[in-house]
Amino acid sequence: MIFSTLEHILIHISFSVVSLGITIHLITLLVDEFVELYDSSEKGMITSFFCITGLLVTRWIYSGHLPLSNFYESLIFLSWILSIIHMVPYLKKQNYLSPITAPSTFFTQGFATSGLLTNMHQSGILVPALQSQWLMMHVSMMVLGYAALLCGSLLSVALIVITFRKVIRIIDNDKRANLNSFSIGGTPYITKKRNVSRNYYKVQLIQQLDHWGFRIIGIGFLFLTIGILSGAVWANEAWGSYWNWDPKETWAFITWTIFAIYFHIRVNKNGEGLNSAIIASIGFFLIWICYFGVNLLGIGLHSYGSFTLTSN
Repeated sequence: MIFSTLEHILIHISFSVVSLGITIHLITLLVDEFVELYDSSEKGMITSFFCITGLLVTRWIYSGHLPLSNFYESLIFLSWILSIIHMVPYLKKQNYLSPITAPSTFFTQGFATSGLLTNMHQSGILVPALQSQWLMMHVSMMVLGYAALLCGSLLSVALIVITFRKVIRIIDNDKRANLNSFSIGGTPYITKKRNVSRNYYKVQLIQQLDHWGFRIIGIGFLFLTIGILSGAVWANEAWGSYWNWDPKETWAFITWTIFAIYFHIRVNKNGEGLNSAIIASIGFFLIWICYFGVNLLGIGLHSYGSFTLTSN
């Protein structure tokens, strides 16, 4: 009872802090006079990280296993990974991922705390098929891969939007007074002349989005590959076959294939920028089909972590 209450408190504190942080972030983007509040929203994300860390540790101690046995626990773990991805560039004074990771954390925690997953909030005993040392290896690698690929794909989506947008508003949080400036990846681009062509900034921004998107997707692709391989070994131990063309396995393979195509296009000189970004954007939707859609249907051999919609 104590552990359950503590989990309830931590998850709601985390979601409240993230919600407040998103609101502050939007205010600072719309109203220049409130730019001083920007750092408060970033500290809110750090607070959320510690709350989620406490929740996972509490649930691990209480259940006796890594909290990745159902969809609710994997969503909490996903939001924890997104918080880490958010904090790393922030601690390095590079805030290029904030507009992506903060809303992603918000929506992930929002769905996890919704009434749809209430029956999963209580930690239970693992089913026999999940009582394996491969649980930590396989599921953690897959969720790490999902988180990194989602962030990298969203950078690609941003690249496409900026490419086709004629006018962009580029703002530096520290020097908004009379400067047209921005800083991505730690590289400052500042000018005091208002008549400087925005095309220069647009090209620089697109290059940085492509640069960081490629690297983050590379990390996610590595984790996804390890997750699929470890899952195949685990499947052979549990079901006697490395591959069964289960819906989860099929969509994981499709997701892996689309990002393999992304790298094939990206390594070519002509593939930098828009072409590879379009492929990564397709991968963004495939990740959600693989991660969310299959769980929604609750079919196949991977139905342990699925949820069902019930009506009162």
